[in-house]
Amino acid sequence: MKIYVIGDLQGCAHEAQLLLDRIDTDAHGEERLIFVGDLVNRGPDSLGALRRIKALQEAGKAEALLGNHDLHLVAVAAGAQARSHADTLDEILDAPDCDELMAWLRARPLAVMHDGCLMVHAGVLPQWSATRTLELAGEVQDVLRGEQYGDFLREMYGNQPDRWDDSLTGFARLRCIVNALTRMRLCAPDGTMDFKVKESAGAPDGSGLLPWFDLPGRATEDTTVVFGHWSALGLLLRPNLIGVDSGCVWGGKLSAVRLDTRQVIQVACPEYREHAGKRSVAPA
Repeated sequence: MKIYVIGDLQGCAHEAQLLLDRIDTDAHGEERLIFVGDLVNRGPDSLGALRRIKALQEAGKAEALLGNHDLHLVAVAAGAQARSHADTLDEILDAPDCDELMAWLRARPLAVMHDGCLMVHAGVLPQWSATRTLELAGEVQDVLRGEQYGDFLREMYGNQPDRWDDSLTGFARLRCIVNALTRMRLCAPDGTMDFKVKESAGAPDGSGLLPWFDLPGRATEDTTVVFGHWSALGLLLRPNLIGVDSGCVWGGKLSAVRLDTRQVIQVACPEYREHAGKRSVAPA
């Protein structure tokens, strides 16, 4: 089976369809699509993007991971978080099938393994092996799929704790897991997450920070990790790393990478949102 991993859509439903047409998924189910999260928000058609990916998943052709924007949508829909002025989620929240869409989103995973590749939205802390990452993602998934998910959503926001400890419990533990899997970019050498630097492909000079995937002794060094979330970084292909957020909503490209061959398929995108200090996406 051909598996394609696809970067952050962020509501760019038209470009998503153009990309799917180029992948040319056939009726025999020989292609499987893995969307690495952030299906919604900032782009022009979050409702269309969400409905399209949901239909593909229910047809057995795709899976979608939860990104930070997807979780934000679920929290807003549940009344656990206020809408942001920058959100483009009203069409979803006002849709007749909003409850159905939110139930589907809450059931999506935060991490999956396919063909020996670990897939997350943002990153993996250096202490976590692939197996441990899936276990910890499962803890959050169980809560989101349970009846008390609203309690967690109200406690989900915040930057603390910013460093993993196996002794963490309760909402603090869940928040740390979510922040690593859906928000992390840069870390201190000891694995402390930094959430201040958001609009750069690297760390400020003299900060001592590193991209999470360059931390020494990372337990997933021998596992290929696939992620999105970092549009300023752009498409990144290394032997054990695939970064697929190439800045679709910012006027970059929407990218798909075939896992077994590293074939790259891209479509160009208009600048639906103006960069706020972000550089354009790196060329493919």
